[in-house]
Amino acid sequence: MARPSRSRHDRAQPSGPASRTAARTTLVTGASRGLGLLIARELVQRDCRVMLCARDHDELRWAERRLAANGGAVASVTCDITAPEAPQQILAAVHERFGPLELLVNNAGIIQVGPFDALREEDFRQAMETMLFAPLRLITAALPDLRRTEKGTVVNITSVGGRIPAPHMLPYVAAKFAATGLSQGLRAELAAGGVSVTTVLPGLMRTGSHTAARFHGRAPAEYSWFAAAASLPLLSMDAERAARAIVRAADRGRAELVLTPAAWIGSRVHGLAPATMTRLLTLAARLLPGSSPDPVHDVPGAEAARTSPLPRWVTTLGDHAGDRFGEPRAGD
Repeated sequence: MARPSRSRHDRAQPSGPASRTAARTTLVTGASRGLGLLIARELVQRDCRVMLCARDHDELRWAERRLAANGGAVASVTCDITAPEAPQQILAAVHERFGPLELLVNNAGIIQVGPFDALREEDFRQAMETMLFAPLRLITAALPDLRRTEKGTVVNITSVGGRIPAPHMLPYVAAKFAATGLSQGLRAELAAGGVSVTTVLPGLMRTGSHTAARFHGRAPAEYSWFAAAASLPLLSMDAERAARAIVRAADRGRAELVLTPAAWIGSRVHGLAPATMTRLLTLAARLLPGSSPDPVHDVPGAEAARTSPLPRWVTTLGDHAGDRFGEPRAGD
């Protein structure tokens, strides 16, 4: 059930004619922590009226209070976006508080890590519901608003995993490939109605997501490689810088944004030499943890960290980012 909650500050300002992200009525999903929280913060700083959406009511209220502390026009709605009735409930909350929606950021996601042998069909269905069908339903419901407003904008946060099939992340990869195709197709189809669609394909970012990811198979071993990759500077990107780049891309109406040098290089190599990239991915898969005869399922990263052999210093940057951006602490 959606539950809108309101901040005391509600100072809308007129939007500038050249901007798609200044002083707009905005909805950000997955906004209680991590990248969604940071994108919402960037939009608040641009005088947007921002509705935050996430499943956890307490985390969402924490995020709302944090963003409203400096006078931002912020409200929140607690809702599971995979519920069939979610789009109508969320948009009703936006309309009640701020009026017609002008900018939609589809950011909510779930990261599932493990070998294919340890994954179940339900894991793929959960990923698809969260990262394909929920955004599809929300975009469809929001289109009347977006078409009526000047410079209606949709930002879909997909992943470089929607272009390069990273091993041990197949539910995530399958959903992100589908979401990327949907987003790029919508860009072409909605342009005639004045709606701009920006597809964002980030690589790994330091948000603390390793503690919120779900692990399958040999959970401590899977956590070890993923947490290291999501925390080390050469492999991951500062999430605040990523959020700024995403909002700039939306503001300019860009078709696509690929974030992190590794993601940019990987996507180019995959496009130009797919056989070479497949060989590299095969090698990477062989280096990752093997299957288990008795796999575990759906272990939260914060729990997997307790028995992981990975030294804590390796994830220092990722852990600090998680503390700042609302992710659960490793080992809690």
